[in-house]
Formats: sequence, structure tokens, C-alpha cells
Amino acid sequence: MKISAITVFQIDLPLSEPYYLSGGRLKFELLDSTFVRIDTDEGLTGWGEACPWGHTYLPAHGPGVRAGIETLAPVLIGTDPLALDALNRLMDVTLPGHPYVKSAIDMACWDILGQKAGLPLWRLLGGDTATAVAVNSSISTGTPDEMISLIQKASAKGYRTHSAKIGGTDIAQDIERIEAITAALPADEHVTFDVNRAWLPATAIQVLNSVSARDWVEQPCQTLGECAHVASRVAQPIMLDECMHDFSDHLQAWKIAACEGVKVKPNRLGGLTKAKQVRDFGVSIGWQMHIEDLGGSALADTAAIHLAASTPDANRLASWLCHYHLSVDPVPGQGARNIDGFATPPSTPGLGVIPDEALLGAPIATYR
Repeated sequence: MKISAITVFQIDLPLSEPYYLSGGRLKFELLDSTFVRIDTDEGLTGWGEACPWGHTYLPAHGPGVRAGIETLAPVLIGTDPLALDALNRLMDVTLPGHPYVKSAIDMACWDILGQKAGLPLWRLLGGDTATAVAVNSSISTGTPDEMISLIQKASAKGYRTHSAKIGGTDIAQDIERIEAITAALPADEHVTFDVNRAWLPATAIQVLNSVSARDWVEQPCQTLGECAHVASRVAQPIMLDECMHDFSDHLQAWKIAACEGVKVKPNRLGGLTKAKQVRDFGVSIGWQMHIEDLGGSALADTAAIHLAASTPDANRLASWLCHYHLSVDPVPGQGARNIDGFATPPSTPGLGVIPDEALLGAPIATYR
């Protein structure tokens, strides 16, 4: 089997309401998503999506995805989409770095592999059943009352795990947020306090040693070293996210005991192939993991849910679904959706999601 064409679509995904994180210093209203269709000489077609969370969250942006695909496409035409490791090595030689560019291509090739094998991705990724994965809400930064109100609205939709965005220079306000949310949270619900790297180490240590909560704290500081410094001085388990760019970062985090868990995001790591490598490493060393993508429609969300569903229960924490923040749906009714707080991956061969090209609009590029 050979790749015969790579077609690229761009679509704006407006958020249903503005979203603030990192203590309110970052604001998001619209996502720039790139959809990729890969056609083969055997008539199989695979789909992938790469959607950075804006351009201020990580060193990634929508136009960069499409520029990178323009660089990669000529060398990928004629290669075997089923040879995933070889394909990823070729992409890394052709375009070192820029993993977010490669994720949609890798995802589409996994889709083709599943269709060729007649198996859903959760099976190819190591699962024995289409496990229903718990999903978590994402609560925008605000006053304690505003954040509690958002949590209550999420609870009404079935969410029992919440990611509450905190962080900033106002220590008293963050202490108030943490204590108020902890006090208001029902006994059967859980929260992670996500700082999105907004604290300096001294601030993190001061805040976390001033609160009674012993919930997960995510990415308290900018760098891996800073987070490791905090982890050794606080009682809360630390979850790492934005500083984990590749496998070597995860290996280093384990070596220096920087965390008890990580976020595994295919778009940040370069696709499902490399996300699976990190997931398997996390299982082997006893980490707990939120497996989800950076952003995007139910297409990107579903790929991540396939990986999450194939992860052992003990290592799998809840997954975030970006698509419930969006005011548009380019894959209507398809894929892993929140049903009473859980999302189940499709059991049809491959990814199990086929975008409506009429909703994507005309392609911006086709490479043959």
C-alpha cells in the first residue's frame, strides 16, 4: 500500500465562550484546526486533525501545521502508511522537531491501518475492550463563586472530575479559590488544580503549603526543573503537562522524581505513535495519566480516547474533550462523546470518524 495523495483543510473552531487560563493571563476565543485526508492506492482513506490550543499556550500554531505539511508531503507520497515507525522516522529526518505538525499525518495513517486490519484503534493500541473513559471538565479561571458555578454546570452534564484553572501573582486569591472549590465539591467528585505554569517556585510552595487540599496540582511552574523543586517540598501529587515535549522529558521527569503523573497529548508529542510510547513508559513506572489532545473537534478527541481506552484502569485518569467547548461541529454526531460523564471509542475499523467535507470547506492544498 502507498500514499497517493495528502489533502489539507483549514477550519476555524470558535469557542462557545471566552476561555481563560494561567491566572487569566491567557485568553482564547477561537481555535485554528487543520484536517488531513490521506488517500492510498488501495482505495483506503484516513483522517487526522492537528489543532493547537491557540498560539500562546505552547510553541505551536495553526499556520505552522500547514507549512510543515507542505514540507513533509513530497517525501511521504509513495510511502507505506502502514509502516508507522518508518514513516515517523522519515518525518523526523525531513523536518526535525515540530511534532505538532506530524500528529495529523500519523493519526490518519493509524486510521488507515485500522481499516486495513479490520480493527478499531483501541484494539491496535493494546486494549481488549471498548472501555468507557471517564471525562473531565475544564473550568476557566474566575472568582471562587464563578468557578464553583461552572463546576456545578459541568456536574449536571455528568462530569465527576474537574480541571480548575488557577495561578497568578495574587497568592491570597489562589488560596481562596482552592479552599472554596474543595469545600464546595461533592464527595464523589474530584478536582485537579491546573496552574498552567503561572507560578514561580516560591509562590507554588507558599500556596500549596497554605491549603488543606491534597488534590492533584498540575504544571505549577514553567520548567521541569522548577516543578521538580516544588514537588519535593509540597504534599500534593504533581501532574506535569506543558513542559513534557518528548520522550526524553518524560524519562528525565521520572529520573528526578518530578511528578506522580502526566498529561499525554498526541498533538504535542507528534501523534499516536509517540503518545503510545509515552503511555507505555508511564504504565511501566506506575504513573497515572490523563490521555487527551490539545484541542480540536471530536475527531482529535476520539483518537485520544482510543488511546485512553486501551490504557490499564489503574494508570488511566479522566480525559478532557475539547469539542464540548466549541460552537461548531465538523463531525456531527460521530466519535467519542460525553454520555453521563463517560466517552466510549467507536468499535468500527480505524478511527471511526469521517468528517463532513461540506462542513470543512474547500481544501487549501492537495499533494500527489
